[in-house]
Amino acid sequence: MTFQTGIYIVIGATALLVFLSVMVLALTWLERKALARIQMRMGPMRVGFHGALQPVADAMKLVSKEDILPSWADRRVYWLAPLAVFIPAFLLWVTIPVARDIALANLDLGLFYIVAISVLSVMGLVMAGWSSANKYAMLGGLRAAGQLVSYEIPFIMAILAVAMLAQTLNLGEIVAAQSTFAYILILPLSLFLFLTAGLAELGRTPFDIHHAESEVVGGPFVEYSGAHWAVFFLAEYINTFTIAALTALLFLGGWGWPTMPFDGLPHSALSALWFMVKTYAVILIIFWIRGTYPRLRIDQLMAFGWKLLVPLSFINIVLVGVTLFYGLPLWVLSLLSMILLAITFYIIVRNAGTRMERNTVSVQSAASLRR
Repeated sequence: MTFQTGIYIVIGATALLVFLSVMVLALTWLERKALARIQMRMGPMRVGFHGALQPVADAMKLVSKEDILPSWADRRVYWLAPLAVFIPAFLLWVTIPVARDIALANLDLGLFYIVAISVLSVMGLVMAGWSSANKYAMLGGLRAAGQLVSYEIPFIMAILAVAMLAQTLNLGEIVAAQSTFAYILILPLSLFLFLTAGLAELGRTPFDIHHAESEVVGGPFVEYSGAHWAVFFLAEYINTFTIAALTALLFLGGWGWPTMPFDGLPHSALSALWFMVKTYAVILIIFWIRGTYPRLRIDQLMAFGWKLLVPLSFINIVLVGVTLFYGLPLWVLSLLSMILLAITFYIIVRNAGTRMERNTVSVQSAASLRR
């Protein structure tokens, strides 16, 4: 590697870090405003126009806040854990394009790279829980490991279905393959699996089992404060942005336009803007889910993953494989996928009601026994 190439890599990595940091600041403000709107509040209003500078004030506070280290903690692992969570989140964006010609490195095996890197963050969560020498932190780390391992299977299988249909692992070529129909119309079941498993890997509501403030008082990060806690916070929001961007690329056509009436304007800039519009639409859905659904119990979470999502992911792969092998029209795959998705929603609603009734009966029985 020449010196000039090294300079380009450093400049590209710095620009990517700045871009992701700005996106995280925007996401924190947007989430507060979205949740406030759902809860009929105003959200941050005092710092900047409609609280636009509140994320900057929060970042300054976290960086300058006292960083407390428990005397019984394993210092080396304790310091390395935030980096073990942040670095995979950052490295994912090496190959994620925001337009046809805007990417740090458009790899031919981009999807394979993303799957390989995304599974590394669980190591940092386990390291954080173990090094803190706190039983609640350790419990949160083990919960995170179990949750991420469980939901990694449907996550990868949903990506595999897209790769099978597009016949490529290159993200740019996958976007180009959706020039006629976005894969949300052909693989709605894959979209459901990908987004649900992605939320579980993020640890966001209703899958925030390893944080669970009411049970394990903050999960693996309970002993972290100041800048080190901010690194975990930064990684979580980068991963949120990543899941939304991948959803736009894999299922919503990425930067592809339905029509191209703007021939006289810079194509790359408009494509990047259109891609960001799709990404932020997915992000708003993620925030809406957080403001709507309560946290699952850990037994509900594991049962939902292993008993429903994992079998569905294998069925989805079989459907895609049969369609491609026998050369069936894509509307057949779309129809079967929608039918399976409707059955899935019926099972979820039916089981949720049954479980709620059982819980109510058990509480009433316990109350009667106390009397």
